[in-house]
Amino acid sequence: MIVVVRMLVRRVLSLIPLLLGVVLFVFVVMRFSPTDPAMAAFDGGNATQAQLEKFRQDNGLDDPLPVQYGRFVWRLLHGDFGTSVITKQPVSDSIATALPLTVQLTLLGLFIAIVLALVFGLTAALFRDRWPDHLIRLVSLGGVAAPAFWVALLLIEWLAVGGGLFPTSGYVNMNDSFGGWLQSLALPAISLSLPVAAQLTRIVRTSMVEELDRDYVRTARGGGLPPLVVVGRNVLRNALINPLTVLGLRVGYLLGGAVVIETIFALPGMGRNLIEAVKDGDASKVQGFVITIAVGFVLVNLIVDVLYLVANPRLRSRS
Repeated sequence: MIVVVRMLVRRVLSLIPLLLGVVLFVFVVMRFSPTDPAMAAFDGGNATQAQLEKFRQDNGLDDPLPVQYGRFVWRLLHGDFGTSVITKQPVSDSIATALPLTVQLTLLGLFIAIVLALVFGLTAALFRDRWPDHLIRLVSLGGVAAPAFWVALLLIEWLAVGGGLFPTSGYVNMNDSFGGWLQSLALPAISLSLPVAAQLTRIVRTSMVEELDRDYVRTARGGGLPPLVVVGRNVLRNALINPLTVLGLRVGYLLGGAVVIETIFALPGMGRNLIEAVKDGDASKVQGFVITIAVGFVLVNLIVDVLYLVANPRLRSRS
C-alpha cells in the first residue's frame, strides 16, 4: 500500500508541469488565432473602433502576453474560466451544465467497449485458429478502420430512421426518464465504443494467447485444474495488464470523439458546446472547454496508471 501511495504522489507531481504546458499551449493558440474576442462580443461589425478599444482595455486584452497569461493562470487556480463574450455568463456555468452529459456518454461508451472486448477477445483466444477466431479477427479489423462518425451515420440510418427503435437526436435527462435517457444515449455510445471495442478485442486476444502458452498454464492443466478455473483465476488477470494500459489512451479517444458524436446527435455536451464556441469566436469558452477536456484526459490516465500498478504485483515489487 505504501508503494502505491508513493508512486501515486510521484505521478501527481509529474502531472503539474504537464497541465501547465497544456494551459500555456491553449492560451498561446487562442491569443494568436484570428479570433478577436472584441469583435465577437459586438457581433462583428456592429461596433465602433472606440467601443472595440474600450472592450480590449476593460478586459486586459491590450496587456503584454506574460501579464495576460499570469492573470489567466491565477483565475484558473481559483476555478474562474472567464466570462463568455456571447452569453455574458461565466464559462464555469456552461461547463457544469455540459460536462455531466459528456461524462455519461463517455462512461457508457467505455462500458460497452470493455464488455464487447472481453467477450470477443476471450472467445477468439479460447478458439484460437478456428473459425470463431478468424471471424472475430476479421470483424475487429474492420471495426478498427471504421471512423466513429461513419458508424454513427449508419446507426442513424438503420436503427433510428429505418427501424424507429431510437431517436435520431436529442437528450433526455436521467431524472426525467431512465428509459428515455438510455434510448437517447444508446446510439451515440455505441458509435463511440465500436472502434475502441475492436482495438481492445485484438489486444485482449493477443494477450490471452501469449498467457495461455506459458508454462504455469500447462502445469495447472496437467495438475487437473478445470480450464475455467485456470483462465478465470490466473490467465485473465495477467492477460488484462496490457489492455489496461491501452484503455487509458482509448478513454482519451472517447473524450475527443464526443466532440463529433455530440454534434451529429445534437447532444448538449462538451463537444457540441465547444464546436459552437469556435464558430461564435468565443475565446473564453473555447479555452475553458479545451482545458477541462485535457484535465479529464490526464486524470483518467492517472487512474489507469494506479489500476495498472494494482494489477501488476511485479511492478510494485520493482518499485
